[in-house]
Amino acid sequence: MTTTRWMDTPMGGLRLHAHAGLLAAIDFDAEPRGARTPDPVLDEAERQLTEYFAGTRTEFDLPLASEGSEFQRKVWAELQRIPYGETATYGQIAHRLGYEPVIARAVGVANASNPLPIVVPCHRVIGSDGKLTGYAGGIDRKRALLELEQPGLF
Repeated sequence: MTTTRWMDTPMGGLRLHAHAGLLAAIDFDAEPRGARTPDPVLDEAERQLTEYFAGTRTEFDLPLASEGSEFQRKVWAELQRIPYGETATYGQIAHRLGYEPVIARAVGVANASNPLPIVVPCHRVIGSDGKLTGYAGGIDRKRALLELEQPGLF
């Protein structure tokens, strides 16, 4: 059974999805709806996200679903290795995974497919020129998340 929960954040409403005891997805631009269903995974995800937005949490410790191709899962795991307040380029991610820089575009596609933004920090990936590139939540949110982690970055 899948349970969902809406939460208000400085980035706008988020909809959290849990399935089989795992955090399965986070959606941006969510509207409040439905009753608040008790769920230990959603309770913990909401608590940790609240701490993150308050600036008191730099890492997440949640049970995560990892539905995706083998390549996507490798990229998502590498995203979780980017330290709080730091960034990496798509090419650097490809290199860390043992691929040639030409795979950077495929890394970008996998990054864009990340179902767990913020928790799996795809916002920490930037273009090779240091500029912000696409983000499922929008460039303004990406900038705000990076500013939260490293004030004065932009």
